[in-house]
Amino acid sequence: MKRPNVILFLTDDHGQWANSAYGNKDVHTPSLDFLATKGAVMDNAFTPTPVCSPSRACLLTGRISSQHGLHDYLSSGMPEVDNYPWMDDEKLLPEILHKQGYTTALCGKWHLGKESNPQGGFDYTFSTGPKYPSLHGGDHEYFENGKEVSYSGYKTDVITDKSIDFIRNNSGKGEQPFLLIVGYVSTHHPWEGQPERFADFYRKKNLDTSFQESSYPFGIQNLESTFETRNNPKEALAQYYAGVEHIDEGVGRIIDEIYSAGMESETLIIYTSDHGLNCGHHGIWGKGNGTLPLNMVEESIRVPLYISYPGQVSFPRRRSEFVDHTDLFQTILDLAEIELENKDLKTRNYPGRSFSHTLIDDIPKTHWRDFQCCEYGDVRMIRDHKYKLIERYPDGPCEFFDLISNPEENINLFDRVEYQVIIQELSQELKKFYSTYEDEVKNGLNVKELPIHNSGESWRDPRNLH
Repeated sequence: MKRPNVILFLTDDHGQWANSAYGNKDVHTPSLDFLATKGAVMDNAFTPTPVCSPSRACLLTGRISSQHGLHDYLSSGMPEVDNYPWMDDEKLLPEILHKQGYTTALCGKWHLGKESNPQGGFDYTFSTGPKYPSLHGGDHEYFENGKEVSYSGYKTDVITDKSIDFIRNNSGKGEQPFLLIVGYVSTHHPWEGQPERFADFYRKKNLDTSFQESSYPFGIQNLESTFETRNNPKEALAQYYAGVEHIDEGVGRIIDEIYSAGMESETLIIYTSDHGLNCGHHGIWGKGNGTLPLNMVEESIRVPLYISYPGQVSFPRRRSEFVDHTDLFQTILDLAEIELENKDLKTRNYPGRSFSHTLIDDIPKTHWRDFQCCEYGDVRMIRDHKYKLIERYPDGPCEFFDLISNPEENINLFDRVEYQVIIQELSQELKKFYSTYEDEVKNGLNVKELPIHNSGESWRDPRNLH
C-alpha cells in the first residue's frame, strides 16, 4: 500500500476557541467543519510552548523546548538571529519523510531561522521570508527556493496558490508520496487590513465580546506598538475572525484540489496551529508573551487539531485525550508507517507518543497520560482535567487554579492550605516530566535575556547562552 500524502496546515496564532467545531458560534469555518466531519477532532490539543518558533520546533522535531533549546521567538529581522543554524542538531519531520522517499515542500511561514532559504529537508520552499510579520495584503517579497520573488495580493491567497501548484506538480507520481507544510499567517497581528468582504461581515455581526471584559490579575500587559488595534477591541476581533475565515477558505481550496483529483483516500490532512491566542481574553492581547510575567492561560496553550484520513481514520470522531505537538509528530510518522531509527530513539529521548490508536475503531485503547505539561523559558505548567499549576523558577510567583469552578483563571489558590497536597503532587509530576526529558544544557531554566539593539526591550535568547 502506498504511504499517504501528508498535508500539514500549521497556522500562526489560531486559537482553539476561534473555531466553530470547538463551539464558537460567531466565526465561520466551513472547511474546517468539513475536516471535522471527515476525520477526528482532538478536544484537548496543546502546544508545548505558547510562542511561535519553539512550538514549531516541537512539532517538527518531536521534542520539547528543553531538549531542542529554542525557548522564544526568533527575531528574523536580526541577521545574527536569522542566520544562526538553530535546527542543525535536530532531525526534522520533513528530513525523516524525505529520507523515506517523500517529496517535501513548505509554503508559507517557517520561523526557524534562515527564513529566505529554510533548511529542513525540503525539495521545494516558498517562504514568507525574514520581513514577516507585515501587512496581510499588498506587495510582499517571498523567497522561492532561496530566490527573492515579489507577489501582490493577500498572503493567504498567494500561499494557497503555491500550495495547489505543488500538489498538481506532484500528484500522480506513482508510489512517491508528498509532504506539504502550509504555513498560514493571517491570524497573526496586525489585526487590521484583512479582506473587507470578511471583515465587514464580522464588523456588522453582533459578536460575543463578553470575554474581553475581564482583566489579568497576575501581571501586566506586554504592550507593543504593533498591537495598537487592541484599543478598538470589537474591530480587532472582527479582523481576527476575518483572518480565520480567509484561512478557512484557503484550506477549502486545497481540500477541493485533493478531492477533485480523487486523492482523499491516500492523503492525510492535518490542521493545527503553533499555539493559541488571546483576543481580549483575561484582558490579554497575545499569547504566552502577551503578559509579564509570561502566562499559561488556556487560550494561549490550546490549539485546534483536526485529522482527516478517509479509509484509515474513523470519522466523525471527537477525542478528549491530552495531546500536544510532540505526540502529533509521532502520530504522523505512525500513520505514514515510518519507524524512527534506533539510534534516534536512544539519543533523542522523544517525549511524545502516537495517538493513532485513538483515531481507529478496531485498535484497543491503551493507557494515556492524564496530564499536560507546557513550558516557556523558566515558566512551567502542569494541568489535569481539573487543576492547573504554574511554577516560575526560581522564586515565583506561582499560581494554582481550579479550572472547573474558575475557568477564568483569576482566583489563585496557590497559598490555600486545603490544596497543598494536590499542589505538591502536581509539582512532583511536573519535575518528574522535565527531569526525564530535559537536556542538561538546553533546558529552559538556563534562559538568558538579551537586549534588542538599542530599543530598550529584551529578547529571550533561545540558545540559553550564559
